[in-house]
Amino acid sequence: MPIHLRGNPGDYAEACLLPGDPLRAKYIAETFLTEVEQVNAERGLLGFTGRWEGKPVSVQGTGMGCPSATIVFEELIRLGVKRLLRVGTCGGLQPDHALGDLIVAISAVPADATATHLVGGEPHCPTASWELIHEAVHVAKHSEQALRVGPIVSTDLFYNPDEGQYERWSKRGILAVEMEAAALFTLAALRGVHGGCLLTVSDIVVEGEFVRISDDELRAAVDRMTRIALDTATA
Repeated sequence: MPIHLRGNPGDYAEACLLPGDPLRAKYIAETFLTEVEQVNAERGLLGFTGRWEGKPVSVQGTGMGCPSATIVFEELIRLGVKRLLRVGTCGGLQPDHALGDLIVAISAVPADATATHLVGGEPHCPTASWELIHEAVHVAKHSEQALRVGPIVSTDLFYNPDEGQYERWSKRGILAVEMEAAALFTLAALRGVHGGCLLTVSDIVVEGEFVRISDDELRAAVDRMTRIALDTATA
């Protein structure tokens, strides 16, 4: 039994959604899944297993930042999870972003130390599983949900003292900034499983402006993302 996810093989489905917020994991389980069973509460990292349209799927909160999230990713893989799909929020970095936009990440610039440690400091481009990227785009297209596909950046810092960094990332075509995907993509590649990431733009952090989505708009946008993520993970 792992240390932080107090479960046994079989408690988690092979497909698992990974919100950062444990309470969002609880919300997803209670709102979208049937036959739900809570499978973890250790350290407040709430995890659940249930069914989406008859297919087994789990949802597990990871906490914020690559170091703690990587503990969760590693233990889920040890418990038999093979498709790990992050569902989170992000700061949009392109001027044509709108609050509530959906992003499918192809790769994640590792502006964090965890992904670098995982590969022993060698140059590496953390990249999502093509199977999950392709399926998410396919699902979104058939649901007429607009989305953006491209690179994101994973950072160690939410409150960034470098005021010009967001602008530099934006000019290099980075779509959004978040805090977990680079480590997920790297670990998934190392362990031979599938890792992906869907993000909802909750903030705009470009051109010297910071704009935050309303709670009601965020809930609706996350619901749209979650339906696509569930279809993608269980395809």
